[in-house]
Amino acid sequence: MKNTRSTPCPLLIGLLLNFCTLGISYADEIALNPTHPEKYTVVKGDTLWDISGKFLQHPWQWKKLWEDNSQIKNPNLIYPNDTIYFKMVNGKPQLDLSRPQVLQTDKPCVLKPSEYKKGRQSFLLDKNNKVLPCSRESDLEKPIHLIPHDKIAAFLTSPKVVSKDELENAPYVVGFHEGHLIAGTGDKIYVKRLTDATVSTYTIYRGGEAYYDADTNDVLGYEAQYIASATMLNDDDPATLIITKGTHEIRTGDRIMPSPEVENTLSFFPKPPEQIIDGHIIGVKDSMALIGLYSVVIIDKGSADGLIPGHELTIYQKGKLIIDPVKDNGDEVKLPDEISGKIMIFRPFEHLSYALVMETKHDIRRLDEVKTQ
Repeated sequence: MKNTRSTPCPLLIGLLLNFCTLGISYADEIALNPTHPEKYTVVKGDTLWDISGKFLQHPWQWKKLWEDNSQIKNPNLIYPNDTIYFKMVNGKPQLDLSRPQVLQTDKPCVLKPSEYKKGRQSFLLDKNNKVLPCSRESDLEKPIHLIPHDKIAAFLTSPKVVSKDELENAPYVVGFHEGHLIAGTGDKIYVKRLTDATVSTYTIYRGGEAYYDADTNDVLGYEAQYIASATMLNDDDPATLIITKGTHEIRTGDRIMPSPEVENTLSFFPKPPEQIIDGHIIGVKDSMALIGLYSVVIIDKGSADGLIPGHELTIYQKGKLIIDPVKDNGDEVKLPDEISGKIMIFRPFEHLSYALVMETKHDIRRLDEVKTQ
């Protein structure tokens, strides 16, 4: 049987190898998950974050658990169907890794995945007209990732958060070719105030939701909703652009901004912030009513507060106010706040950040607090 592994994505190499050099001050003792399994077999769709949470209370301590292990040299080379075993060595927790046995063969006949799924179509015969055995070729397995990148890829460049002045002062659509009332992919549009001839690709936005500070109710920014992408044809005033792709029809008044550079979707080094953060969840993307695992949320803290991609915060569900059941005067008692999950910042703006919900323990709601634990 023939089975080969793909080369792991080079951008993942070193993600967790660098944890110990980030200057993070943790206690030396590894905080184990009290319900950790004795072994766990990796399945397709798992992330390193998921697996670390099965063994540890703090995912960023992963390296401390495997650094003395002779088998897990690099956690970025863990594949589906690998089995991870937990053990104690000289009073210290460690992990072992075992991989499924793979039978290798030099036989010339190889069955492709499509053949053993749909039925074998051809046969190899020996000189006596007997069917020769074939090896079975499996699809390449890919190493697991730190986080589910497909959940955040759409939010790394668009939409974006801008100030009221940025949105109002941006160039805008004044009309369309041949007198059309709206435009779509392949159409020409005319744009006022587009004076920078050095930029050739642009993004068309429309003003969206306003985001407010949960404590002061001040406006922190406005969502610039992605509408379309365009390329400049000439830089007159009004300039002419042609729409290359879009998700909505373009209208007059839509705003134009230079296309953002594509950000690296894999360059995250999960760690808690060095400074104290005390913020709130003030929004959830895609108009989701419920906030769950891998939801993208907006919090009212950003780069001005010291947040960078990879920072992890703990979500706290506010304790309820109840009436004291013993006292006759009906005093209110506030129950303790409860940890309801964790988020990881992946795109900070000045006063806001997009974050991915990495762990859930209880219901998560808008205005739940997010803090350094």
